[in-house]
Amino acid sequence: MARELTKKTMDGNTAAAYTSYAFTENAAIYPITPSSPMADYTDQWAQEGKKNIFGQTVNVVEMQSEGGAAGAVHGSLATGALTTTYTASQGLLLMIPNMYKIAGELLPCVFHVSARALAAHALNIFGDHADVMACRQTGFAMLCSNSVQEVADLAAVAHLSTIKSRVPFLHFFDGFRTSHEIQKIELMDYDDLAELVDYDAVAEFRKRSLSPNHPTLRGTAQNPDIYFQGREASNPFYEKVPEIVEYYMGKINEIRGTDYKLYNYYGAPDAERVIIAMGSVDETIEETIDYLTNKGEKVGLVKVHLYRPFATEKFLEAIPSTAKAIAVLDRTKEPGSLGEPLYLDVCAAFAGKKDAPVIIGGRYGMGSKDTVPNHIYAVYKELTKADPKPRFTLAINDDVTHLSLDASEAIDVANEGTVSARFWGLGADGTVGANKNSIKIIGDHTDMYAQAYFSYDSKKSGGITISDLRFGKTPIRSTYLVNMADFVACHNQSYVYKYDMLSTLKPNGTFLLNTQWTAEEIDANLPGEMKRYIANNNIQFYTIDAVAKAKEIGLGGRINTICQSAFFKLSNIIPVDQAVEYMKAAALKSYGKKGEDIVNMNYAAIDAGVDAVVKYDVPESWKTAADTEPAKRDVPDFIKNIVDVMNAQKGDTLPVSAFKGYEDGTFPQGTAQYEKRGTAVDIPVWDATKCIQCNQCSLVCP
Repeated sequence: MARELTKKTMDGNTAAAYTSYAFTENAAIYPITPSSPMADYTDQWAQEGKKNIFGQTVNVVEMQSEGGAAGAVHGSLATGALTTTYTASQGLLLMIPNMYKIAGELLPCVFHVSARALAAHALNIFGDHADVMACRQTGFAMLCSNSVQEVADLAAVAHLSTIKSRVPFLHFFDGFRTSHEIQKIELMDYDDLAELVDYDAVAEFRKRSLSPNHPTLRGTAQNPDIYFQGREASNPFYEKVPEIVEYYMGKINEIRGTDYKLYNYYGAPDAERVIIAMGSVDETIEETIDYLTNKGEKVGLVKVHLYRPFATEKFLEAIPSTAKAIAVLDRTKEPGSLGEPLYLDVCAAFAGKKDAPVIIGGRYGMGSKDTVPNHIYAVYKELTKADPKPRFTLAINDDVTHLSLDASEAIDVANEGTVSARFWGLGADGTVGANKNSIKIIGDHTDMYAQAYFSYDSKKSGGITISDLRFGKTPIRSTYLVNMADFVACHNQSYVYKYDMLSTLKPNGTFLLNTQWTAEEIDANLPGEMKRYIANNNIQFYTIDAVAKAKEIGLGGRINTICQSAFFKLSNIIPVDQAVEYMKAAALKSYGKKGEDIVNMNYAAIDAGVDAVVKYDVPESWKTAADTEPAKRDVPDFIKNIVDVMNAQKGDTLPVSAFKGYEDGTFPQGTAQYEKRGTAVDIPVWDATKCIQCNQCSLVCP
């Protein structure tokens, strides 16, 4: 019977750190995006004296590279200490040599990985499975979590299973999409987790440690006569892993009331078309299945949790006997292979089976490419064909090798009652921080489910930030960017000329513009396309001058708190009076140590956001507003055809052919001069009477 559990609003990294801290004695770390917060929280809690299930604070050691961290993990394990690390991408690849040794010596440990793309033709710091797929041969068991809640739960399964099995575990989840997505989840108590540990196995692990009191020879060099046999001798340990993982999933199910399996099936019991996938996309697929099964379609999904060792019989049991066609989705690319890893495993599982279904394989989501229900629907439609594409790609327009599926048919899978909001901010203006507070206020103070995800353009301070928030009475499984918003806010006036901010806003939705323009100037300056959308879709249009208010209060360019309270007033997700109360409590907690003046400034900003919102009366003439003639620019074709499109946040529309000539990742020089122009609220003006010709202005303001 499920127990009453603590509900907290947190991201995937925090969830992984919370659970892993319970089972960890030593943590050897080296930071790499997007895994760094896991190590950071572990270190922070250790400094605060937080105790693990053994009554100890975790000993955290930061090394000088990921290779050093992996070496320290190996050494720590050899001395009999339960040891953990956190990493991603190239950092994980630097650990591979030690991973072979750790697995070969059957040393129990867990690597928590926020799976991330690898630098190939270009660097990408965002999510896919390229890094973890490079570790398939190391001998680590591989366990995948699909959501923030699963991260908290399956991290425990990984730690418990490695202790009992002696096989080291790589527990992975999608970088950014899961590691940085904020959700309200349930946390298991450390006392409950402590009851599940096989303490006899822990004692045996300690007995096997390197010690002068019971010396052994480890790390031998073996010749051809015995090396092969030695490699095969560990087979029984791997054969037991699926059973052990299943056992501990059952224990977590008892505590949480869940139904974790090695391979979970979701969908119609008599499904004819089935997708097989792992990672955050499974949540999107579930949403799509609910939409399609309600229309009578026989579709389903197999969610892969245990990827290594691949438990063939358990996997086949999860697939309905009615399945006629299967699509396997891989979030990685192996150039030159017959197919990607999960696809090949599925094909192998069906090898020799009579009446095996048609199996096709597709790539999706590389470098955090957004995968939405339309794309999943396109896969299910492809599976209805007599001759579906054997290999395909999702969410891109491949007009070169013609592998992409047509996903132009849109479907709306949102649960009734879910409210979606999107905020366009300027890097360092505080928008992201304010929205993190908003999601925690709603998640922790109401019975609503909440989700937040933040997109960055990699240009740091002064770049664009997009915050996507969702709230609802039912669990939120939309693991993709907000594409149908009830509320859109623009926190930087210049964005009205740069970005299409309203195409995701539903008819009758609310638009808030932070602007220093008067009503007359708004009518004169707003682009015609934006005016027409507002007028023809009955958009409730509001304005606020947060810049002037922030300066008046003394906050400089930090407009975040003002805009945050304006959102609470307009969205009415919770009563605005309650929201103000919660925001002020959060401000006191955040800034109390900085003195009463700072706290009072933030209180004033909260009140200002509520009071300074102005409803704009949209004139009838906006319905036929004319477009403004764009300024003529003499720029190279690369800027016009690629850079300008990317900077307008429309890079997803570029086809594969646009990169003909740039296949090796080489781009022309000097493109930065065309970027980030005209976004600043204030600009410096040279005062010749005070200039001492120090030249520092050219450094500060290039």
